[in-house]
Amino acid sequence: MKASPHGIDAVRAQLDRVILGKDDQIRLCLSCLLAGGHLLIEDVPGVGKTTLAHALARSLGLSCQRIQFTSDLLPGDVLGVSIYDRDTGKFRFQRGPIFAQVVLADEINRASPKAQSALLEAMEERQVTVDGHTLALPEPFFVIATQNPHDQVGTFPLPESQLDRFLMRVELGLPPPAAERELLNGVDRRELTGALPPLLDTEALRELQRRVQRVHVAPALLDYVQALLARTRSDDAVAGLSPRAGIGLLRAARAWALLAGRDAVTPEHVQAVFPAVAAHRIAPREDGTALAARLLEAVPVP
Repeated sequence: MKASPHGIDAVRAQLDRVILGKDDQIRLCLSCLLAGGHLLIEDVPGVGKTTLAHALARSLGLSCQRIQFTSDLLPGDVLGVSIYDRDTGKFRFQRGPIFAQVVLADEINRASPKAQSALLEAMEERQVTVDGHTLALPEPFFVIATQNPHDQVGTFPLPESQLDRFLMRVELGLPPPAAERELLNGVDRRELTGALPPLLDTEALRELQRRVQRVHVAPALLDYVQALLARTRSDDAVAGLSPRAGIGLLRAARAWALLAGRDAVTPEHVQAVFPAVAAHRIAPREDGTALAARLLEAVPVP
């Protein structure tokens, strides 16, 4: 493997033209989706969270539905409802926006915990249960959620069980001065996003995901990942990472390696994705990024 796949390179370049000055964050987002995980984009309003989510969905060429999470949102607004059909005398299930390949859950923490819980089964099992019937969701299936800081008015903290369903949490931050200047002088980002062409199709994306699974992980690299997991469990200041989080960390590192054009994972690939995978798990109510950096420094590289 001499170079990263052409299709995903084009997607990355297209996203770079929309979200300026955020190359590392875009690589993390693409790594998350190539690894088959769900993505949480968190930051203050106005830095491009929803724009990035829309741009990702359009560039991947997948069916997409957006859900605006509000305090009065009900589970049925997400999953769908059964409607009585007078012509047949039977109830007919009308599918909700969850039945799309990409679901944009905008401002997810503005909804009540009851509405948030409608996503739990979908994100974990790729299916939903309604009126006693289990319905499969499309393949591939991604949730891309945006979230405002939990200390803002009108937000409900995501429970740990919901946070754990997200493979990565990415923070955008303010753009660098040069990028901000271009934003001020340039076209509206929403107009630019609406004109983006799809650069991948479903089969191309699934082939990239299969290639991620084939990226080599050496025994010494597994030792390093296990040492990181053990360190989180021995530190009283953080919540220890589960084996599921460790599996997700390896998937994300494989995807990062694929984007870098490598056929084997190195410690640097693990370090690149570790804060995005671990921070919202080890310190869900605080700034876990600094804690993740401290854990990386404490574990020697093999």
